[in-house]
Amino acid sequence: MSEDIAQDSDSAGFETRARIDTTRPHSARFWNYFIGGKDNYEIDRQVGDQIKEIFPGLADIATTGRRFLGRAVRHLAREQGIRQFLDIGTGLPTADNTHEVAQRVAPDARIVYVDNDPIVLAHAHALLTSTPEGRTAYLDADLHDPEAVLSAAAETLDFSQPVALMILNTLGHVEEYEEARALVRRLMAGLPAGSYLVICDATATSEQVIAAAAAYKESGAVPYHVRSVEEIAGFFEGLKLVEPGVVRVPEWRPEDEDGGPSDVDAYCGVARKE
Repeated sequence: MSEDIAQDSDSAGFETRARIDTTRPHSARFWNYFIGGKDNYEIDRQVGDQIKEIFPGLADIATTGRRFLGRAVRHLAREQGIRQFLDIGTGLPTADNTHEVAQRVAPDARIVYVDNDPIVLAHAHALLTSTPEGRTAYLDADLHDPEAVLSAAAETLDFSQPVALMILNTLGHVEEYEEARALVRRLMAGLPAGSYLVICDATATSEQVIAAAAAYKESGAVPYHVRSVEEIAGFFEGLKLVEPGVVRVPEWRPEDEDGGPSDVDAYCGVARKE
């Protein structure tokens, strides 16, 4: 590494660290704690433990969602021949990230991760790995500007070929439901026929998860809005759902090794753009 590059890297790292607030709970770190990661602070663990007392099932939402990611990516890469993935709201890297799952099936797969979070940005180097045949890139970009996301992703992905758009446990950060739907539509509008939309999210299907969302908001964190099953299904309007449709996360094409509870307060779906 040249001295200039090293200085640039150090400067970028300092700027990123300066944006990190360790006094408030943070969604990426909070979620990392629930899936057994180590990239979190005391405030995230304190709030996490408080919310687990209200809603112990939140940890199940985190772990089953991660397993769903693996099943969905394997299905798309193995059964549908998808070789390009656009993962928005990446979160902190853990085991079996999208690029790792996809490139085990198809070493030539290309993956673009998108997040605008300083914590995630600070760990982005862990994502910038790839098989020699494929490619992995990371974008510091915002879901609220779909056209900018697509424009930047086009430097890595070929939008004349199908792309799988992954938005997992992210849309709840958009307060207004119709705005969230519009953002999804704008993203899918930029992808060719044969592309797929993959979504999973916590749902307002129990008093406990609703209370947990309220407690999280009261902690000082950026609020996360849980939605109805019908609202989750609405994100797929105009697309062709892959069987079994919009279902609880563990019920989407389960595999023998999945295990765990089946009645989690989270729903998911995969759909194809015709």
